[in-house]
Amino acid sequence: MAEAAAAKKKSAWRTLGLALSNRKSGFMLLFGFAQGLPPALFLGTLYAWLSEAEVDLETMGVFSLVGLAYSFQFLWSPLLDKVDIPGLSKLGKRKQWIAPMQLIIGIALVVMAGLDPKNALGWFSLLAAIGAFASATQDIGINAWRIDVADDVATIDILSTITQMGFRLASLVGGAFGLIMAARYGWPFMYVLFGGFMLAIGIAALFAPDARVSEDRVANAAANHDEVAELYNQGEVAEWVRNRALLAVGVLWALAIGTVVVFMVWSMTAAPENRPDVTAFTTTFGPLIVLATIVLPAFIAAWVVKQQREGVNVIAAAPGVGAGHAVKFTDHLYRALVLPLVEFVSRMGWSLVLILALVLTYRITDSVWGVFAYPFYLGELGYTGEEVAFASKILGIFAILIGLALGGWLITLFGRMFMLTLGAVIAAATNLLYANLAVGGAAMQAGSDAIGFTWLVNTTANWLEPLFFVAAPPSEGLARLSFTIFWENLAIGIAGAAYIAWLSSIVAKKYAAVQFALLASLTLLIGTLGRGALGQMIETRGYYYVFIFTALIGVVAVVLCVMEWVREARAGRDSGVVAPDPAIAAPAE
Repeated sequence: MAEAAAAKKKSAWRTLGLALSNRKSGFMLLFGFAQGLPPALFLGTLYAWLSEAEVDLETMGVFSLVGLAYSFQFLWSPLLDKVDIPGLSKLGKRKQWIAPMQLIIGIALVVMAGLDPKNALGWFSLLAAIGAFASATQDIGINAWRIDVADDVATIDILSTITQMGFRLASLVGGAFGLIMAARYGWPFMYVLFGGFMLAIGIAALFAPDARVSEDRVANAAANHDEVAELYNQGEVAEWVRNRALLAVGVLWALAIGTVVVFMVWSMTAAPENRPDVTAFTTTFGPLIVLATIVLPAFIAAWVVKQQREGVNVIAAAPGVGAGHAVKFTDHLYRALVLPLVEFVSRMGWSLVLILALVLTYRITDSVWGVFAYPFYLGELGYTGEEVAFASKILGIFAILIGLALGGWLITLFGRMFMLTLGAVIAAATNLLYANLAVGGAAMQAGSDAIGFTWLVNTTANWLEPLFFVAAPPSEGLARLSFTIFWENLAIGIAGAAYIAWLSSIVAKKYAAVQFALLASLTLLIGTLGRGALGQMIETRGYYYVFIFTALIGVVAVVLCVMEWVREARAGRDSGVVAPDPAIAAPAE
């Protein structure tokens, strides 16, 4: 038994070493950084620049609209699975989208650096919108690229951990360090510097490996004479069934896209007093958009699957591939918009209900109360902005990075599902730390003192305060605040590594862009919708009871993780200890 455990540990270390030394891992870190930097610059530090330029708050509120690109990126995700960019398709199915988007982001940042936000606000907002759209688009491509290139060396678990580490590192660089550089050297210098980073990453992306999807497509087309011939094979649903499904899904998606476009145009063109509220829009229309683009289309896809499995309204005999079929526009639309959902529903069956429930609840414990964090730190507990910045933006980011690294290593030891479940447990449990903090934090202070964390915080704060001007001198209570945030962020890192790896493992490589984007869009939905009710609970019951309540909510995610673990075990799926799921372990160039 001891020898088996030692061999397993040695195998885990060997697997980890091989994965980290693989060139795919290096590009994954680079891509993760490229994913994290634009949101920090377009949605974070940009507001500090606008504030210094004396741009009014109403106008800054309009800038928050660029965040809709990230919230609803799944609306154009089918393009990345089925559309080639003329002249760039030779780069690879994913790189043809990733590299140009990164170059666009870099150019947008550099041009913004040369503008005065107060006197050229129109151009400034346009560049921010273009940059955010390009950033959201590269996210779709990078998430699909990670799934495409995963193999038995650079596993999906390790790549998922690395991309999260790159993202969090970019958040730190573009956030806290970005503000420091702007204070010392000015905003134009900072944006030119980071724009240069994105341009360099875009050039480097040209040399990244890409999955042989384009070769598979060519081979498939050669065998079937056209890429839609398989839709006419014996046993496939009749053309009228496909067209009805496409019409229904197309109308729903068109309504969703139209709603977002109308809202953005209205907000950008209306007078300040007539502008709609972004938060109210997201809360009210967000669930309706998800219903129209995910939930209802899933039912439509289930209807198509039911028809095919029961042999109702299916093609009785293949018309003959050799004769060839006229490629119809509706066939391409069906393959891009409906077929990813049909494949997912067909493969998962009723297990899709469990998967969606887990996706909706896994991040709820931290997402539902996250918007109240600063009111809790600053208003309820009375900490200063500098102290909160030190605890959450510096120590907190490092804690997440440590958690991601630890989570990635533990996945190689214990498997993906064990770590997914453990992540849910500790993410829920850390809410109890905040409950203690809400009533004085005596236990947090005792724990911090016992392990020497208080000394570390005070020493670090004293060192950073004169060097970076971002941390306050050590004050009473700073250690217990930092101690609580550190352990919560460590748990978020561990849970995040396992969650992204699991999410990447359940999508089909062939439809990775669409399926991953759809599932990822659901992750924070329940937390977003529940914030109104949670705010009322805080007003009536106080923060202590809210943290106890959110910890109990986390138990739901734990139970669902166990159920998913059992489902995968019964289905004979790999748990992710050494090799990834066969569906995503395709060879890459």
